[in-house]
Amino acid sequence: MAAAVAESATLMGQLVWDASQRRDHVASAAYFDHAISAARETRDPVAEANALLRKSYVALYGTRQPNAGLVLTTRAAAVSHNDSHVIAGLAQLHRAEAHAMLGQAGDCSDALGAAEGHFAAVDARDPATDIFCPSHYTRLAGSCWLSLNKPDQAVPALENARQLIAARRKSTAVILGNLALASILQRDVDAATSYLHQAIDVIERTRAGGGLNLAFAAARQLRPWRDEPSVQDVNDRLLTLMSP
Repeated sequence: MAAAVAESATLMGQLVWDASQRRDHVASAAYFDHAISAARETRDPVAEANALLRKSYVALYGTRQPNAGLVLTTRAAAVSHNDSHVIAGLAQLHRAEAHAMLGQAGDCSDALGAAEGHFAAVDARDPATDIFCPSHYTRLAGSCWLSLNKPDQAVPALENARQLIAARRKSTAVILGNLALASILQRDVDAATSYLHQAIDVIERTRAGGGLNLAFAAARQLRPWRDEPSVQDVNDRLLTLMSP
């Protein structure tokens, strides 16, 4: 029963957060806490680490608390270290992003290296192979470089991640949103608006909450160019996107 609770509570936490467009942080975190407790009861380190990892997403991308995210990702990496290279690698990737958000470039690089090591050891016996995607490493590495204000390194990593995703998925909108932000840092408005239009195309199909948040963040960064026709077109599409 506890094993079923751990799995169902983790799923409910994900569903609540997705359905709320990543706004209902409290309910999602409560479900993940329930999952963590149940997984500990059954001594299932993979289920526990997965719930810890999911809760870290709320801290990193919802409430924007990188210190809390760092604690959760570090714990998830430690719990899963000997049981799932996929979960441990993902935990290290998001630990890297927490360090990047805090401006800790050295620690970020160390965590990226640890993630790369775990992913190199993934095989078919890993209990979490179903959530592994080849684009994970480059997508999160690109996001790290962006947080560290290094767009010249972020853009090629994010473009590589984009090529590794064959179908248009929710994560594609996140990649495109980050590419738009990187282009703005490079003061390339044409590239930024192009990426934003592509991101909106994906959001219209998937209702990706993470991609939507990044699209609006990029639009805010484009305010110095708000009189440009290309920027006005993006803003019009975003307004239409939010219409009932």
